Amino acid sequence: MTQGQPPSDQVPDMTASALGAAKARMRELATAYARTLPGLDTHSLMSGLDATLTFMPMGDRDGAYDPEHRVVLINSRVRPERQRFTLAHEISHALLLADDDLLSDLHDAYEGERLEQVIETLCNVGAAALLMPEPLMDEVLSRFGPTGRALAELARRADVSASSALYALAERTAQPVLYAVCAVSRVDAEPDAEEGRSSSKALTVRSSAAAPGVKYSLRPGTLIPEDHPVAVALSTHLPIAQESYVPFRSGRRMPAYVDAFPDRQRVLVSFALPARAAKGEDDPAG
Repeated sequence: MTQGQPPSDQVPDMTASALGAAKARMRELATAYARTLPGLDTHSLMSGLDATLTFMPMGDRDGAYDPEHRVVLINSRVRPERQRFTLAHEISHALLLADDDLLSDLHDAYEGERLEQVIETLCNVGAAALLMPEPLMDEVLSRFGPTGRALAELARRADVSASSALYALAERTAQPVLYAVCAVSRVDAEPDAEEGRSSSKALTVRSSAAAPGVKYSLRPGTLIPEDHPVAVALSTHLPIAQESYVPFRSGRRMPAYVDAFPDRQRVLVSFALPARAAKGEDDPAG
């Protein structure tokens, strides 16, 4: 039985070219499957798969695919857009398992936990190809450029979470750009000898992804300074685009053109990096 995982490209040991080829094959499988569907609603997504769909409480698991019994399980207690991406992820498991050549290549290259990591990454690639096809991403990028607004539009039009849209958009972006979803969350303060550990709320990075070739990322939990354009966009509820910087967790800063788009209680952000920094000639992450 397979289990859906959050999108991630943190796959060890596989060469970039081999992983790129596997991703390309997974996109082909998902795109071919999508062409057979009458639509992209839940019923239509399942119409091309010989399996039963069941919603049920699953604790901290998003979903699973049981190839023996031909059942797709989806956690009934998570947000609808998360359920939607999980369904596409589990369908991608079925497509991958049906491709003997791709599956054989993966088993030749990996085993155990590493194999599972690669498979989960490929199924996220397949899910993105199903729900966010290349023509849609190209249209969004053509209209809005690699910006926070583009990220918001892709999430809205594909009916997926901003985090899911973020990874797909990053892979499709040619420029050296970091994308991030930022929101107010609870953070631990320094422990006090008398009071013990306390916590407060602050604007932090929820998730981030980098365009191909960019060597850096923003770790979840990275604090956004109060005077940063991202924080100003959240407080004013107005989009902001200006020269500023990437606030790395180490405290070091990289110059960047920041495009911050407020969306409800979060900010969707793009950081356009200098070409030199994107090639890894400097290491501001510390």
